[in-house]
Amino acid sequence: MTRVARLIGTVLGVGYIRPAPGTWGSMVALPWAWLLHVLGGFPLLLLATLAAFLKGWWATGVMIRDSDDHDPSEIVVDEVVGQWIALLPLSYPAWSMGIDILALWPGWIAAFVLFRLFDIVKPGPVGWADRRGDALGVMLDDVIAGLLAALGVLLLAALYHGVLM
Repeated sequence: MTRVARLIGTVLGVGYIRPAPGTWGSMVALPWAWLLHVLGGFPLLLLATLAAFLKGWWATGVMIRDSDDHDPSEIVVDEVVGQWIALLPLSYPAWSMGIDILALWPGWIAAFVLFRLFDIVKPGPVGWADRRGDALGVMLDDVIAGLLAALGVLLLAALYHGVLM
C-alpha cells in the first residue's frame, strides 16, 4: 500500500525531480488537464480534480504517517490538484461554447503563474491551511491557492475583455 501511496503522492515520481518539485508538479498538470478536457470537457476535468484530491489526501496521509515532516517536497499531487482548479475557469467556457481550449493560451499562462505565486507566497488562508500540519492541510493549501488563482484568471479575463471597464 505504501508503494501505491508513493506513486500517487509523487505523481509517478515527478516529485523527485529537482530543483523545485512543486513547479514540476504544476507543469505536469498542464498537459494532463488538456488531455482530460479534450477527452471529456469540463465535467471530466472537474471529476478528475475531485478524484485526485481524495486520492492525494489518502496518499499524503500514508506518506507522512511516521514522519516529522508534515509536507515533504516530493509530494506534488497537491500541486496537480491546485493547478487543475486554477484551469477550471478556462475549461468551462471552452467546453460550453465549443472553443478550442488552447485558444485560451494566455489564461493557461496566467493560471500557472498565479497558482505558483499563491502556492509559494502562501497568503492568508493558504498559509493557514499549510500550518495545519496534517495531510488535509497539505492538500488544502494548494486547493485554496488554486481557487485564488482561478479567481485571478477570471479577473484578468474580465479586464482583458472589457467587462470591468
